[in-house]
Amino acid sequence: MQLLPVNLAYFLEVARTGSVTEAANALNVAPSAISRQIAKLESGIGVPLFARHPRGMTLTEAGSRLLAHARRTETESTALLEELRTGRGAQARSVAVACSEGFARRLVPRTVADFRREHPGMTFRVDVVDRQEATRRVVEGLADVAVTYTMGPQHDVRVECAVVVPVAAIVPLGHELAGRDRIGLADLCAYPLALASPGTSQRELFDIGAQLEGITVRPALVCDSLGPQYEFVRAGGGLALVGDLGDLGGIGQDTSAEGVAYVPVDHPVFRQREAQVQTATGRRPSWPAAQFTELLVGALRRDRSP
Repeated sequence: MQLLPVNLAYFLEVARTGSVTEAANALNVAPSAISRQIAKLESGIGVPLFARHPRGMTLTEAGSRLLAHARRTETESTALLEELRTGRGAQARSVAVACSEGFARRLVPRTVADFRREHPGMTFRVDVVDRQEATRRVVEGLADVAVTYTMGPQHDVRVECAVVVPVAAIVPLGHELAGRDRIGLADLCAYPLALASPGTSQRELFDIGAQLEGITVRPALVCDSLGPQYEFVRAGGGLALVGDLGDLGGIGQDTSAEGVAYVPVDHPVFRQREAQVQTATGRRPSWPAAQFTELLVGALRRDRSP
């Protein structure tokens, strides 16, 4: 049984064989029928999908991009039919999530709680890893969904949602910067700082911004884990920098229980980083994973601004 639209099915076969005639033989239809469907597809899209040659047809750049989409759709359709026949997708009772530490503080566990209110039988595994590892786990099928951040286009995963990540300083309650609407890098760097290690995206952007501003910074504390950074701030050691939406959900709210306040840091360099919800290409998620991903996308979009 075929779930693909006829025009995509014909397109896939012509792309595979490089010939309308051979595609017609493989599909057991008239060559004219395939030619009509390809022509309608190209007319609807508005660009040619094939370059015609005396001995066959080759994909254009637009055709190559459509081919990748069509193959993913074909794979997902096949997986869906198998799930419908066997009931396996509906029986899945667990979801694996890979995310950075910041997202694990608020965004992911709160979304898990929201999901389980409607589906109390579901279980979750949340692995807190760095950004490259989160993406790798989705690509290799070790996680159903990743919540991570990136500074460039992603080709190996499907990006379900991407939002620019705000950055904020963590300051002690009562600190002279705590009441500010926003601060610049020079304001931040006037105090001892706890920063992530070089090579992380947040630190990379911070270093670029400091260089642009002509600021030399020697961090008082270098640590990739958020817990020690928060404790450093609460103990009056200085300030820290956070850039995950999971942490920044506290901006504008009463955070006195945490013993810190969040102050947005305003610099264009930080707008280069995106928070993303990522899933696998070419692999259909289980029904619970798909529903949880949708809920996660909604939560990320709601929390994208301080």
